[in-house]
Amino acid sequence: MKRLIAFLRAINVGGHVVTMEELRGHFAALSLQGVETFIASGNVIFTKPATGMQHLPQLIEERLRASLGYEVKTFIRSEAEVAAIASYQPFPKPQVQRAKAFTVGFLAAPVEASATRILMALKTEIDSFHVHGREVYWLCKRKQSESTFSNALFERTLKVRATFRGMSTVTRLAAKYGFRTTAV
Repeated sequence: MKRLIAFLRAINVGGHVVTMEELRGHFAALSLQGVETFIASGNVIFTKPATGMQHLPQLIEERLRASLGYEVKTFIRSEAEVAAIASYQPFPKPQVQRAKAFTVGFLAAPVEASATRILMALKTEIDSFHVHGREVYWLCKRKQSESTFSNALFERTLKVRATFRGMSTVTRLAAKYGFRTTAV
Protein backbone atom coordinates (compact mmCIF):
# COMPACT_ATOMS: atom_id res chain seq x y z
CA MET A 1 0.00 0.00 0.00
CA LYS A 2 1.19 3.46 -0.83
CA ARG A 3 0.20 6.57 1.15
CA LEU A 4 -0.75 9.50 -1.07
CA ILE A 5 -2.00 13.04 -0.71
CA ALA A 6 -4.50 14.65 -3.06
CA PHE A 7 -4.38 18.42 -3.26
CA LEU A 8 -7.73 19.53 -4.63
CA ARG A 9 -8.45 22.78 -6.45
CA ALA A 10 -11.77 24.56 -5.79
CA ILE A 11 -12.89 22.86 -2.59
CA ASN A 12 -14.63 25.30 -0.23
CA VAL A 13 -13.93 28.39 -2.34
CA GLY A 14 -16.08 30.47 -4.67
CA GLY A 15 -19.33 29.61 -2.91
CA HIS A 16 -18.76 25.86 -3.04
CA VAL A 17 -19.04 24.15 0.34
CA VAL A 18 -18.12 20.52 0.80
CA THR A 19 -17.92 18.98 4.25
CA MET A 20 -14.81 17.00 4.99
CA GLU A 21 -17.02 14.01 5.88
CA GLU A 22 -18.61 14.20 2.42
CA LEU A 23 -15.18 14.54 0.78
CA ARG A 24 -13.84 11.51 2.65
CA GLY A 25 -16.92 9.57 1.51
CA HIS A 26 -16.18 10.32 -2.15
CA PHE A 27 -12.63 9.01 -1.78
CA ALA A 28 -13.77 5.92 0.12
CA ALA A 29 -16.31 5.21 -2.65
CA LEU A 30 -13.33 4.87 -5.01
CA SER A 31 -12.00 2.02 -2.81
CA LEU A 32 -9.26 4.22 -1.38
CA GLN A 33 -8.36 3.28 2.18
CA GLY A 34 -7.47 5.12 5.38
CA VAL A 35 -9.00 8.31 4.01
CA GLU A 36 -8.39 11.43 6.12
CA THR A 37 -8.65 15.14 5.43
CA PHE A 38 -6.28 17.83 6.63
CA ILE A 39 -7.88 21.22 7.26
CA ALA A 40 -10.94 22.15 5.23
CA SER A 41 -9.15 23.22 2.06
CA GLY A 42 -8.98 20.07 -0.03
CA ASN A 43 -6.05 18.06 1.30
CA VAL A 44 -6.92 14.36 1.36
CA ILE A 45 -4.60 11.64 2.67
CA PHE A 46 -5.25 8.01 1.75
CA THR A 47 -3.62 4.70 0.93
CA LYS A 48 -3.87 2.70 -2.25
CA PRO A 49 -2.14 -0.28 -3.84
CA ALA A 50 0.76 0.95 -5.97
CA THR A 51 -0.90 -0.23 -9.21
CA GLY A 52 -3.06 1.95 -11.46
CA MET A 53 -1.60 5.22 -10.24
CA GLN A 54 -1.47 7.08 -13.56
CA HIS A 55 -5.26 7.32 -13.89
CA LEU A 56 -6.03 8.09 -10.25
CA PRO A 57 -6.28 11.90 -10.59
CA GLN A 58 -8.78 11.51 -13.45
CA LEU A 59 -10.85 8.97 -11.49
CA ILE A 60 -11.06 11.33 -8.52
CA GLU A 61 -11.88 14.29 -10.77
CA GLU A 62 -14.66 12.35 -12.54
CA ARG A 63 -16.16 11.23 -9.22
CA LEU A 64 -16.11 14.75 -7.77
CA ARG A 65 -17.51 16.37 -10.92
CA ALA A 66 -20.38 13.86 -11.03
CA SER A 67 -21.12 14.30 -7.32
CA LEU A 68 -20.47 18.01 -6.82
CA GLY A 69 -21.42 19.34 -10.25
CA TYR A 70 -18.21 21.27 -10.94
CA GLU A 71 -14.57 20.65 -11.84
CA VAL A 72 -12.19 19.80 -8.99
CA LYS A 73 -8.69 19.48 -10.45
CA THR A 74 -6.68 16.90 -8.48
CA PHE A 75 -2.93 16.82 -7.90
CA ILE A 76 -1.50 13.68 -6.27
CA ARG A 77 1.80 13.48 -4.41
CA SER A 78 3.39 10.63 -2.47
CA GLU A 79 4.35 11.11 1.16
CA ALA A 80 8.02 11.26 0.11
CA GLU A 81 7.23 13.99 -2.41
CA VAL A 82 5.34 16.03 0.21
CA ALA A 83 8.25 15.65 2.63
CA ALA A 84 10.67 16.80 -0.07
CA ILE A 85 8.46 19.80 -0.91
CA ALA A 86 8.19 20.73 2.78
CA SER A 87 11.96 20.65 3.23
CA TYR A 88 12.91 22.26 -0.11
CA GLN A 89 14.55 25.70 0.19
CA PRO A 90 13.89 27.65 -3.04
CA PHE A 91 14.63 31.04 -1.46
CA PRO A 92 17.19 32.19 1.13
CA LYS A 93 15.88 31.75 4.69
CA PRO A 94 16.10 35.47 5.59
CA GLN A 95 13.83 36.31 2.60
CA VAL A 96 11.32 33.65 3.64
CA GLN A 97 11.31 34.90 7.24
CA ARG A 98 10.61 38.50 6.13
CA ALA A 99 7.94 37.52 3.57
CA LYS A 100 4.23 37.87 4.30
CA ALA A 101 3.36 34.77 2.26
CA PHE A 102 5.20 31.71 1.01
CA THR A 103 3.15 29.28 -1.06
CA VAL A 104 3.62 26.32 -3.34
CA GLY A 105 1.61 25.61 -6.46
CA PHE A 106 0.96 21.98 -7.38
CA LEU A 107 0.87 21.11 -11.08
CA ALA A 108 0.10 17.95 -13.03
CA ALA A 109 3.38 18.06 -14.96
CA PRO A 110 6.68 19.95 -14.81
CA VAL A 111 6.63 23.47 -16.24
CA GLU A 112 8.29 23.70 -19.65
CA ALA A 113 11.26 26.04 -20.09
CA SER A 114 9.24 28.51 -22.18
CA ALA A 115 6.51 28.67 -19.52
CA THR A 116 9.14 29.13 -16.81
CA ARG A 117 10.47 32.18 -18.67
CA ILE A 118 6.93 33.58 -18.90
CA LEU A 119 6.41 33.01 -15.16
CA MET A 120 9.72 34.67 -14.28
CA ALA A 121 8.63 37.71 -16.32
CA LEU A 122 5.80 38.12 -13.77
CA LYS A 123 8.34 38.75 -11.01
CA THR A 124 7.92 42.11 -9.29
CA GLU A 125 9.52 43.92 -6.38
CA ILE A 126 7.19 42.01 -4.05
CA ASP A 127 6.76 38.68 -5.88
CA SER A 128 9.46 36.07 -6.54
CA PHE A 129 9.03 32.65 -8.14
CA HIS A 130 10.95 29.40 -8.33
CA VAL A 131 10.10 26.32 -10.41
CA HIS A 132 11.14 22.88 -9.24
CA GLY A 133 9.69 19.76 -10.82
CA ARG A 134 5.89 19.82 -10.67
CA GLU A 135 5.84 22.66 -8.15
CA VAL A 136 6.01 26.44 -8.40
CA TYR A 137 7.09 28.34 -5.30
CA TRP A 138 5.81 31.89 -4.77
CA LEU A 139 7.32 34.24 -2.21
CA CYS A 140 5.33 37.42 -1.59
CA LYS A 141 7.06 40.14 0.43
CA ARG A 142 3.75 41.87 1.24
CA LYS A 143 0.20 40.64 1.77
CA GLN A 144 -1.06 38.58 -1.15
CA SER A 145 -3.91 41.07 -1.53
CA GLU A 146 -1.28 43.72 -2.43
CA SER A 147 0.20 41.51 -5.17
CA THR A 148 -0.81 41.48 -8.82
CA PHE A 149 -0.09 37.73 -8.91
CA SER A 150 -2.79 35.13 -8.28
CA ASN A 151 -3.65 31.52 -9.06
CA ALA A 152 -6.01 32.78 -11.78
CA LEU A 153 -3.26 34.89 -13.39
CA PHE A 154 -0.87 31.93 -13.20
CA GLU A 155 -3.35 29.59 -14.90
CA ARG A 156 -4.32 32.13 -17.56
CA THR A 157 -0.74 33.09 -18.36
CA LEU A 158 0.78 29.60 -18.41
CA LYS A 159 -2.38 27.82 -19.64
CA VAL A 160 -2.16 25.11 -16.97
CA ARG A 161 -4.24 24.24 -13.92
CA ALA A 162 -2.75 24.49 -10.44
CA THR A 163 -3.69 24.68 -6.80
CA PHE A 164 -1.68 26.65 -4.27
CA ARG A 165 -1.08 25.92 -0.58
CA GLY A 166 0.76 27.86 2.07
CA MET A 167 4.12 26.30 2.86
CA SER A 168 3.10 26.24 6.52
CA THR A 169 0.19 23.95 5.57
CA VAL A 170 2.50 21.63 3.60
CA THR A 171 5.04 21.60 6.44
CA ARG A 172 2.33 20.86 9.05
CA LEU A 173 0.92 18.11 6.82
CA ALA A 174 4.34 16.47 6.49
CA ALA A 175 4.98 16.78 10.24
CA LYS A 176 1.56 15.46 11.29
CA TYR A 177 1.85 12.32 9.20
CA GLY A 178 5.55 11.77 9.89
CA PHE A 179 6.49 11.94 6.23
CA ARG A 180 10.21 11.43 5.81
CA THR A 181 12.22 12.59 2.86
CA THR A 182 13.39 9.63 0.78
CA ALA A 183 14.29 9.29 -2.85
CA VAL A 184 11.43 10.75 -4.86
